[in-house]
Amino acid sequence: MKPLLLITTLLSETSLARIREAFEVLYAPKPPLKAEFIQSHGAQIRGVLTIGPIGFSAADMDALPELTIVCALGAGYENIDVAHARTRGIVVANGAGTNDDCVADHAFALLLAVVRGIPTVDAACRQGVWRDRLPLRPNFSHKRLGILGLGTIGAKLAQRGHGFDLAIGYHNRKPKADVAHAYFDSPVALAEWADYLVVATPGGAATRYLVDARVLQALGPRGVLVNIARGSVVDTLALADALREGRVGGAGLDVYESEPEPPSVLFDLPNVVLTPHVAGSSPEAIAASVERFIENATRHFAGQAPVSPV
Repeated sequence: MKPLLLITTLLSETSLARIREAFEVLYAPKPPLKAEFIQSHGAQIRGVLTIGPIGFSAADMDALPELTIVCALGAGYENIDVAHARTRGIVVANGAGTNDDCVADHAFALLLAVVRGIPTVDAACRQGVWRDRLPLRPNFSHKRLGILGLGTIGAKLAQRGHGFDLAIGYHNRKPKADVAHAYFDSPVALAEWADYLVVATPGGAATRYLVDARVLQALGPRGVLVNIARGSVVDTLALADALREGRVGGAGLDVYESEPEPPSVLFDLPNVVLTPHVAGSSPEAIAASVERFIENATRHFAGQAPVSPV
């Protein structure tokens, strides 16, 4: 008999069909459905698949006496109560590494779009404005890339940065012994050095507003901020003020505090490029994330350790 699985995030029919090959599925992409299934099938649910922004609380876990594993589809797990899961002996796993390339690609797309002014010149071209009437945009290459959070995605960012002849610096809670990139002991110090600051940290309380007014001031009027991590890491109002007053040169955001509502406070700023939390989404990345979940959960129910435990 297949284990009963509760899914609390939106998935395609293709992804659902693949998961149903291995599990019985209760599909609850909206909170009322989740509550309904927990009430009606709570005694039988053995696994949960969610995403970091949705998460799974202690109360949710305690309503499922047979629950033994909670998985995040992507790398983020900030709203899964990992500490409580451990007290219950519930395994937590994620999809670390399955969409790193996609996220890093998108970060550079945002960076290039802001630095080279792609949305602005695209709009001008469509209006018949020729290049002689447009301001010159700076080179992208031969600058300084600061990476806030040198995890697996941060390492991919550094790899791509070398292809553009960028100097690489980073900030983590502590320096990494196995990398040659310049280490900075605070986000402010990294921002002071960098031309481009890319946020690649986990979300959650520990990183809330890690990029605040002080960091933005340090980044400066020619600096560009890109956030492909979590919206909570950047103080949106401070960013809006800094951009509007010319204290930061530009920003590319795939994530924001107001998700799924867009950050309307940034709408009137021409030096901002926004995308709706799609950095990690591609057919290849989603397929890899689904396969990782199946591997993690299948191994768990067979009495083995998951591939990517938290």
